[in-house]
Amino acid sequence: MPVTISVADHILQAARLSRVEVLRELALTLYAQGKITLGAAAEVAEMPQFEFQLFAGGRGIPPHYDHTDLDDDIQTLRERGVM
Repeated sequence: MPVTISVADHILQAARLSRVEVLRELALTLYAQGKITLGAAAEVAEMPQFEFQLFAGGRGIPPHYDHTDLDDDIQTLRERGVM
């Protein structure tokens, strides 16, 4: 179920942000704090995942990828006969 967040026009104007820019800032903050996944952040930001990754990287936020993720990826590649 979608949630609607209202921000008064005068606040957007004062911040010099558009609706999309506010969504992207929200997505970036939640992703940086580890509260939402990359996919969820891209959805909130209304952009493809790859584009969001570039956006986050440009703001100094690294991808959330740890040793467990690497091990899972290696296992998947082995199962598919790639490694």
